[in-house]
Amino acid sequence: MKKVIITGATGMVGGIVLRKCLESPEVSHVTSISRRTTGVKHEKLTEILRKDFLDLSTLSDHFKGIDIAYFCLGVYTGQVPNDLFKTITVDYTKSFADALKAESPDAHFCFLSGEGADPKEKSRVAFARFKGMAENYLIQQEFGALHIFRPAYIYPVEKREEPNISYRVFRRLYPIMKALYPAGEITSEQLGQAIFQTGLSKGPEEVILSNVAIKALL
Repeated sequence: MKKVIITGATGMVGGIVLRKCLESPEVSHVTSISRRTTGVKHEKLTEILRKDFLDLSTLSDHFKGIDIAYFCLGVYTGQVPNDLFKTITVDYTKSFADALKAESPDAHFCFLSGEGADPKEKSRVAFARFKGMAENYLIQQEFGALHIFRPAYIYPVEKREEPNISYRVFRRLYPIMKALYPAGEITSEQLGQAIFQTGLSKGPEEVILSNVAIKALL
């Protein structure tokens, strides 16, 4: 039986990972740390609302004895100013990782990143540069296991209000994209399933999983 901690459970992919954790007989307890409520009630779920992710020291007890950490928190490009985008993408990741490392250094850390993340941290694209920073920090921590997921375009299985015009265009073109370039797409359900099942297992030898590698797990 696994003890899980998750952040980003109110998001498109994190919500799927949370659902699968609660449904799984292999998971005994789930702690969700988020900025707003998931609205989910379950006997296995402890939900903690936290506005300040930069200081998680007061939540140390919730990081003890964790077997799997699913970090699915993020924000879309253009939704917030660049400095806040960096705070959410890089600093929140570091804060969460530090809290987990202090109490459960042998945990399996599953991190939702994105295609194009730049490990050299020099890209002019903020998303690529900041995701690269976050990934590098996690690799340095040497958790019991680490898997970094770099999906391409994520097709939302459930209908939603798209965050920007690019996503509205991609949603309309999805049937064509799926037929002509399957390596460039993955559904939210597929991604959530891949992240969830990788956390439960030792996962593949590769730490960084491309979109093609993620789909191969299914």
